[in-house]
Amino acid sequence: MPTAYVLINCDLGSEEEIIRELKKMPGTIEVSGVYGVYDIIAKVSSDSMEKLRETITWHVRKIDKVRSTLTMIVIEGQGEKKK
Repeated sequence: MPTAYVLINCDLGSEEEIIRELKKMPGTIEVSGVYGVYDIIAKVSSDSMEKLRETITWHVRKIDKVRSTLTMIVIEGQGEKKK
């Protein structure tokens, strides 16, 4: 299942509002506010790479007050927990 981590920069003071919006989105696995260069990190997953790309491009990046994003696509099978 295609998964990505999306690092998000947003307008000052809008973090909680954006986190709420991200949590409502289908495919959002985890969302947290973070300190550092970025304000929020979101883990997003989808059935296909095309749907994942669409979610990030047309939903995450279009949220009001999101200034910029950095997307890191997870390499499937690398770093997974051993069973």
